[in-house]
Amino acid sequence: MQLTGLSKKYYFCRVILNASSISDLPGVTKQIVSYAGNTRIFLFYGDMGAGKTTLIKQLCSELGSSDNITSPTFSIVNEYAGPNKIYHFDFYRLKNQNEALDLGAEEYFYSGNYCFIEWPEKIPDLLPDNYIRVTIAQQADNSRNITVDKV
Repeated sequence: MQLTGLSKKYYFCRVILNASSISDLPGVTKQIVSYAGNTRIFLFYGDMGAGKTTLIKQLCSELGSSDNITSPTFSIVNEYAGPNKIYHFDFYRLKNQNEALDLGAEEYFYSGNYCFIEWPEKIPDLLPDNYIRVTIAQQADNSRNITVDKV
């Protein structure tokens, strides 16, 4: 773990993980959940096809959901059951932040439930102050570097 300063006011801690294949994801998600502690908001960054939804599927499993986890690209939000309620957002198709407001995104974010948010850059003004930022970068060998920041 390394401590990195964002500014004089805000600091975050960073963990960098590597997944050589999909079989590494259970171990990676255990580390992410442990690192997150009580934080329930997760923002996922990465190019199209980087593996955001695949990682979210494994995170949901790690959190005890046995639901069929699918991308909410067209529905915008999916809800999954388990010991904890999980909301999975995909804001890729939004034209503006008002669309997220119209579906009540802020109510979900402040509900105390897990919220996994793909394409959060589409709603920058609506994001809570504290969250886990997960950035997935595909490498030349097809592995993934997963950077996890606690903000």
